[in-house]
Amino acid sequence: MKQRERLAAASIAVGIAVLALKAVAWRLTGSAALYSDALESVVNVAASAVAWWTLVVAARPADANHPYGHDKAEFFSAVIEGVLIVVAALLILQHAWVTFRAPTLSAAPWAGLVLNALATMMNGAWAAVLLRRGRQLRSPALLGDGRHLFADVITSTGVVAGVALAALTGILVLDPLLAAATAVHILWSGVRMVRESLSGLMDEAPNGEIMERIRNLVSTHAEGALEAHDLRTRHAGRLTFLEFHLVVPGTMRVDEAHAICDRIEAALKAEMEGLVITIHVEPEAKAKHQGVLVL
Repeated sequence: MKQRERLAAASIAVGIAVLALKAVAWRLTGSAALYSDALESVVNVAASAVAWWTLVVAARPADANHPYGHDKAEFFSAVIEGVLIVVAALLILQHAWVTFRAPTLSAAPWAGLVLNALATMMNGAWAAVLLRRGRQLRSPALLGDGRHLFADVITSTGVVAGVALAALTGILVLDPLLAAATAVHILWSGVRMVRESLSGLMDEAPNGEIMERIRNLVSTHAEGALEAHDLRTRHAGRLTFLEFHLVVPGTMRVDEAHAICDRIEAALKAEMEGLVITIHVEPEAKAKHQGVLVL
């Protein structure tokens, strides 16, 4: 099993442990906010299972029906997780409204709060691991799972603070009000995650800084060519596909043009991980004089 699949499988185990702690915390306190927090942990476990499955699919090698591989499956995981976050936020808001109309809290909620705080620290530590490793492995699924858990940490922190404040002051309505406030935050997190994942599915171009970096590398290492034009990129999970047209003198031999392409590819791959490069060599008559001029 590869690193990404192992991390996703570990997320399921961590999620189940956190869910168990939060479920006990809710039973001890009777808090609507802690109930909502436990409900979101159910979503976390489901989201981690989806992330693991899409990573298994993404790891499959290219085949006749999928010549570019299966890496794009990771974007589906992030979309599904974003949708699950939105659903959890809406369920929390609904439960907060019901509790707001008849707030209740146990006489001694502190044991439940301690358990919930312990579960929150577990989630926070694991979210940091997923975000760090997700960036290193360029995995949208792991990054999506990490962001999801980080949103849960923020929610849980607000929930614990709200329940503690309600218990200390006797103002029980603080419990559902703070649950509603944290639900709004994770709702925004879910919407943002869906938007980012859809941009990957729609082959949205990377930011201008990355494209400028690519242009500079091509220009610097394409000595002997005349220009490069029609640079296009798209993402598919951990891979970035780059293609462009390289214009060379019409009298240049094929092996000379090929050597230039090899030099450009080596420079790009040394600077940027996960690049799959396609270069179309053209004679100077095809020059557009509006692309990347070779230094």
